[in-house]
Order: sequence, then C-alpha cells, then structure tokens
Amino acid sequence: MTDCAQCPVRDQAICSSLSDDDVARLGQFGRLQRLRRGTVLQWEDEESLLVGNVIEGVLKLSSTASDGREQTLGLAHQGDFVGRPFGPKSAHSVVALTDAQVCTFRRAEFDSFARTQPELEHDLLERALTDLDRTRSWLMLLGRKTAGQKIATFLLDMVERARASGAPECGPVTIELPCGRQEIADMLGTTIETVSRQITALRNRGIIETPGTRRIMILDREALVLLTEAE
Repeated sequence: MTDCAQCPVRDQAICSSLSDDDVARLGQFGRLQRLRRGTVLQWEDEESLLVGNVIEGVLKLSSTASDGREQTLGLAHQGDFVGRPFGPKSAHSVVALTDAQVCTFRRAEFDSFARTQPELEHDLLERALTDLDRTRSWLMLLGRKTAGQKIATFLLDMVERARASGAPECGPVTIELPCGRQEIADMLGTTIETVSRQITALRNRGIIETPGTRRIMILDREALVLLTEAE
C-alpha cells in the first residue's frame, strides 16, 4: 500500500482526477517500486501485468525491430503514466533510464477500479490521445527534420519537462539529461558525433552552456524555438 497523501506527483499523476477517498482506495493496492538504472519494468509483447505512475526518475519506452535493433519510442518522466491498461499485452518495453521510483498497480485490479471511475477513464483517454500526438511529432522529428532541428526539439522538450517540475518560466533553465550522448543519438536516429557537433555549435552561438557532462543550461529558449522551425 502506498501513502498517496504524501505522493510528490499527486497533482500530476493519473489519480489527480480522483477524490481523496477514491485515491485512498486506489492506494490500497498500489506498490512503490524502486528501480535501478537498466531495470526492465515491462517487456515488449509480454502479458501486461503492471501499470503505474512515475514518481521519480526517467523511464524509456522502446521497441525491437526484426533485425534486433532497438528504437526508443519516448521517455516517461515524473508524473507520467506507464503500462497498458485494458489490454492483454504490452506494445513496448519499459526500462529505467535512470534510477527511478514507480507507483505500480496490478493491471487487472487497476482496470476494474478504473471502470468505476468515469473521471479516471476520461483522463486515461486524454493521456492516450496526447501520447498519440507526441508519437506523430516524434515520427516527424525522425523522418523530416535536420540534425540541428532534432537536437533543438529534444532540448526544448527537456525544458518543458523541467518547468512542469517547478523550474522558472522565464530566464535560463538548467536541465539534467537523463542519458548520455550515445543514447540521445539512438533516440534521434543520428550518430554520437553529430550530437556532439550540434551541442558544440549551440554552445558556440551562446544558446546553451554545458557546465557538466549531462548538465545543460538553456540561455536562449527563443533561439532554440527558431531552430526547430527553420527550413
């Protein structure tokens, strides 16, 4: 059982639409799992046993092609919902990209509970449609945009995630990348050399600073936006 009253993502997670009493009911069959980096929460094409809210850390959603290559489909951050409710199988693997905490529920129990909660079902549908829009944007990113546009888009997404977690709306924003440059390259369909060149170019133009290996300070967000829109 989880202590939902103390949950740091109470206002962001899927259960935010529920009353305090219903949250307490849901918490009775919730379990807080701590995942080490690289731990698999759910394998692709296996029975969908768990769903849950990301409490801390970043998880990677990925799929394996017929030739064995892995393709990252997206990232799940604090407050995001992972897993496949109302479905027998998982469409992708869910892997801890960093050390993480996830509040998990047995999928069958969660499905039964959700069917009694119209607001929760509506929230699930809204999140599914948002994920669909994000996936379409991701396909456009991989197929049509230049390397510079890909890096700029990726950094802007990290900025939005940081601001959703309490970073200031104006001024410079410092972000911690959840993965190394090779993993970023794999996600964006490019090479580690290209990622490094593009980050260096942004730093030379005064758009970003790189105070650490995975720490990036965004100095000029508008310049990044313009880069994503450039032809």
